[in-house]
Amino acid sequence: METPVELLGFWEFSKDLVIPRLLVGMLVTLKITFISGFFGLLLGFTLTLLRFLNFKMTTFFTILYVTLFRGTPLLLQILFIYFALPPLLGLTMDSGPAGILALSLNSAAYFSEIFRAAIESVPKGQMEAARALGLTHLQGMYRIIIPQTFKRLIPPVVNELAALTKDTSLVSVVALAELLYITQRLGAKYLRPWEVYFWAALGYLIIVMILSTLAHRLEVGLEKRGGV
Repeated sequence: METPVELLGFWEFSKDLVIPRLLVGMLVTLKITFISGFFGLLLGFTLTLLRFLNFKMTTFFTILYVTLFRGTPLLLQILFIYFALPPLLGLTMDSGPAGILALSLNSAAYFSEIFRAAIESVPKGQMEAARALGLTHLQGMYRIIIPQTFKRLIPPVVNELAALTKDTSLVSVVALAELLYITQRLGAKYLRPWEVYFWAALGYLIIVMILSTLAHRLEVGLEKRGGV
């Protein structure tokens, strides 16, 4: 005869009913984080390059993009992409692609500002020297400026990835079965929110700590190789 859920102890309830399901949600959260982070980094880097092309149209576009996505709530962006964008474009979109698209577009705005700040921290004389050697503006950026930004980019990029991990919880509003969505469902089903939210918080904390440890090791590796 099975023991009623309300009579199960903390560990029995957690081990049998909570942790296995939250691990599934945690894997989904990690998947969303890294896919969104990857596309966010690519788009953010592209936006930064467009901004430094010194063309008015590209500069205006990147500033408008960053202002729009940093100046409006991420939750609103998720809801707009999931509910409003498909009818406008005449297509259907599941919660997974919609959530990843919203997080990618939003994180790109923040990554773009991180890249911009790192590039602007390099002394202007570096670019002037590159141009004096006969390099074009893009060649100077690619060969001289950008390599010098790697070490200083690591902490803010990892911080943004950690923030992105926590932001994935917002896609639960479109029924994407990530960590928080499963947590809410379990809490409502078993009416034992303390245990459920405890393990969910621990899951997010573990992800952020792993990212922080990875960033530290990358920084140490760059220092050993003489990175600047």
